Amino acid sequence: MPLAYSCDKGYVRGIFMAYLIMMDAGHGGRDPGAVYNGRQEKDDTLRLTMAVGSILEDYGVDVAYTRTSDVYETPFEKAMEANAIGADLFISIHRNSFPSDNTAFGVESLVYDLSGLKYEIAQSINAELETVGFRNLGVRARPNLVVLKRTKMPAVLVEVGFINSDVDNELFDDNFNDIANAIATGILDVLWSKGLIPDGREEESNSGGGSGTGGEVSTEEHLNSESELYRVQVGAFRNRQYAERLLNELLEQDYPAYIDDTGNYIRVQVGEFADMNRAVTMERRLKRDGYQTVLVLR
Repeated sequence: MPLAYSCDKGYVRGIFMAYLIMMDAGHGGRDPGAVYNGRQEKDDTLRLTMAVGSILEDYGVDVAYTRTSDVYETPFEKAMEANAIGADLFISIHRNSFPSDNTAFGVESLVYDLSGLKYEIAQSINAELETVGFRNLGVRARPNLVVLKRTKMPAVLVEVGFINSDVDNELFDDNFNDIANAIATGILDVLWSKGLIPDGREEESNSGGGSGTGGEVSTEEHLNSESELYRVQVGAFRNRQYAERLLNELLEQDYPAYIDDTGNYIRVQVGEFADMNRAVTMERRLKRDGYQTVLVLR
């Protein structure tokens, strides 16, 4: 159940049983944030923050919110709330702005310094948002921002496109669900890889089937459905266009890639191996080529 925390509500860390992320919707109340043609940053951030939080909760992560309605709190108050409940991670959602309209576009993330878990998560979020169509402006260090400086846990502030860019606003509106999923995936991928939370992808992958393999899979590896077969998963998407884009990229490099769309996500996978060692070898090859991977069992 979503939990909004503020100092007068008196929530304590003990009510949370899993990894706890404080989700912060930038601005609010009397502070609209950036405004463009009647569009207010505070509205976009609240809607997106709640959507991301919902996805994280679906994967068993505890989520608290600095606000769930149109109210104002100072950045300092938000940081103190996260500290008070002992949050493990702080994610602040914003929209960017530029002095001249329709000049700048893209997504960037801000962190206290370019190191540690926060930096990895920021990079991962940006990479996922790039697959939705945003230009990736990179990760920048902003040590003077209060929500990055005063929080005691890793903190990332994500600028999800420029609110005074018609291009970014169209992306934001037309791909809202994909954007929420991209941010959540960017967070989860790093937490999974670090072993900080149970890997929800393994359970999901094991629940689905799949078909189609490439040239590196030998005849003896096409066993019956009761046999254990290992695959290397390179991506999971809600939008088929993004999955097909990754698939074509892999096929151009002669990877035996295919799409498995039997589950809730459209998954891009490589190979199907009865021998786990061969699957691990393929996974290492993909990682050397810069892909984020996970070994899954069918």
